[in-house]
Amino acid sequence: MSKSRVFLFTLLSFILGVFARSFFELSQNYFFLLTFFSLIVLFIFYKNKFVALASFFVLSFVLGGWITDKEIEKTKNLIYSGKIFQENAIVEKVTPSAFGQNIVAKFSKEKILVLIQSAKYPEYFYGDVLEISCTLKPIENLDASFDYKMYMAKEGVLYQCKGKTQKIAENKGNWIYSKIISARKLFENKINKVIPHPYSALANGLLFGGGSGLSKEIQNDFSRTGMTHIVAVSGYNVTIIAEYLIILGIFLGLWRKQAIWFAIIGIALFVVMVGFPSSAVRAGVMSGILLWAMKNGRLASSENAIIFAGAVMLALNPLLLRWDVGFQLSFLATLGIVASASFWEKSFIKKHKALGISEIILLSLSAQIFVLPIIAYNFNIVSPISLLANIFILPIVPLSMLLVFLVCLFGFIFSPLSLVFSWLAFLLLYYEIKLIHILAQFPGASISVENVSPWYVVLYYIVLCFGVFYTKRMQNLKSKIENEK
Repeated sequence: MSKSRVFLFTLLSFILGVFARSFFELSQNYFFLLTFFSLIVLFIFYKNKFVALASFFVLSFVLGGWITDKEIEKTKNLIYSGKIFQENAIVEKVTPSAFGQNIVAKFSKEKILVLIQSAKYPEYFYGDVLEISCTLKPIENLDASFDYKMYMAKEGVLYQCKGKTQKIAENKGNWIYSKIISARKLFENKINKVIPHPYSALANGLLFGGGSGLSKEIQNDFSRTGMTHIVAVSGYNVTIIAEYLIILGIFLGLWRKQAIWFAIIGIALFVVMVGFPSSAVRAGVMSGILLWAMKNGRLASSENAIIFAGAVMLALNPLLLRWDVGFQLSFLATLGIVASASFWEKSFIKKHKALGISEIILLSLSAQIFVLPIIAYNFNIVSPISLLANIFILPIVPLSMLLVFLVCLFGFIFSPLSLVFSWLAFLLLYYEIKLIHILAQFPGASISVENVSPWYVVLYYIVLCFGVFYTKRMQNLKSKIENEK
C-alpha cells in the first residue's frame, strides 16, 4: 500500500471514529479495550505489514472516538450549573432571533461563554461590557426536531444566563475585529441607502451571509428552489462562488492561473467581510484547497488534501461532524467537486465545452449529489428544480456580489457613481428574486421528506463512495489500456 493510501485510510479511520461516537453511545472502556487489543496485536505481529496497518487504523479510529467522547462529556458535566454569577461579561456575538437577540458573552473572571436571550431593544453589539447578575442553567431544547443544546455546544457555549443585564461600557473587544464589524455595518448602511428592500436584504445576504432580512415569503421561495445556500456562509456556497469568480476573472481578460488568484483574493475578502465567523473560515479553507488544486492542475487527485482539512477541523472541534450543517455542506460539496472532477472532465467537458456552460452545470450537479441527503435529513425537503435554479442563478451571484461591493466602496468615495452601480446591482438582484419566485411556483418544485433515517443517509454515502471508487478504477484501467496501445 502506497504512503498516500496509508495517509488516506488513517484520516478516514479517524473521521469514522468521530462519526461513531457522535451518533452512538460508546463508553471510554470500549475505546480502552480497542487500544489495548490493537497494541498487543501490533506488538506480536509487527512484522506483518497488513496486520500492523490494520492495528494502526484501529488506533486512529480510537483517537477520533476518544476526543469526541471527551467533548460530549463536557456537555453533561456542567460544574457551573445552578451557580449565581454577579460580574461583568464582554459581548462576543449577537444574532437576531424570533423574540429579540441571542447574545453570547464571556465572563471576565471565569472565562466561560454564556447565552443571554434579550428583547430586541436595547440593541447590543460586539465589545459591549455587561453587568450581569444571573443563575447559570443548561441550555434547553425548545423543539424536539432541533438539538439547540449541542448546536451551541459546538460553539463552546454550554450555559444560558437568566437574570438582570445592564450595559456599562462599549468597544472593549478586540480592536481589529471591532473595526471589521464597524466596517460591515457601514457597508450595510450604504447598501440600504441606495437599494430598496427586499433587494437590499438580498444584497446584504450575498455579501455578508444571512437571510434574516428577507421576508418569510421570499425565504420560503429560496427554500423551495434549493437556493438558500446563496445567502448562507457554507462551503456549498463559497466553493461554487469560487468557480464563478474564476470564470469572471477569465471574462475580464485574466489568464486561468491569474483568475484563480483573483478567486482566492475574492474568497479571502468574503471571509473578512462577514467578520471571520468559524463557518466562513472553514468554508474559506475548503475553497482555498480546491482553488490551490485547480491552480496546480491536481483537482482530480486532491481528495487527500480535502479529507486532511476536514480531519484537522474535527480534531479541533469533533462536535462539528454531527451538529454543524455548515461543516457538512462545506466538506461534502468540496469533496464532491474534487471526487467527480476527472469523470466530468474526461466524459463531458472536453467533448461538450458549450462556452463553459457544461462546466457550470456539472459543478452544480456534483455539489448537489454529495449534499442531497444532508439537506433532506436536516431540512426535510428535496427540491427537484434546484439544479435548474442553480444553473440560472449561480452564474449571476459573483457579479451581483461585485456590484454590491462597488456600491459600498463608492458610497464612501463618490456617491453618484455608487448610485450608478446600485441600479446595475438592482437589476441583477431583481432578476434573482423574481426568477426564484417563478420557479418556486412550479408544481413539484419541492418535495417534503419527513423523518429521514440516519441509516438512509449512511447507505446513500456507502453507495456513492462505491460508485466513485468503481468509476475511478474503470477510468484508470481504460487509461492503462490506451497507454499500452
